[in-house]
Amino acid sequence: SLAAMARAVAGLSHAPAYLLVDGNDRPPVHCPCQLIVKGDATALSIAAASIVAKVARDAMMRRLAVHYPHYGFETNVGYAVQHHLQALAVHGASPAHRVSFAPVREA
Repeated sequence: SLAAMARAVAGLSHAPAYLLVDGNDRPPVHCPCQLIVKGDATALSIAAASIVAKVARDAMMRRLAVHYPHYGFETNVGYAVQHHLQALAVHGASPAHRVSFAPVREA
């Protein structure tokens, strides 16, 4: 989300001189930005950041799987696969689930 991007930028130890943003919405930051639709396909730094973010997210999901074993986070990494949807229907949402995830709202 744009707010998450702004929090991430605010948390950096050094203020960035310039941001490349994958998408067409400018985050609320105090530095120049270049918006690039499908930036992960055209900008190497955006593609690399996307990979780093995916690896970090997958590691976080494996840690959450230890605390919430019913959901299969270690294999589905939070995606709406059949086992995950079934676990939501049976167990409801865990505190780790995002309310913005439609199946969580429905559960």
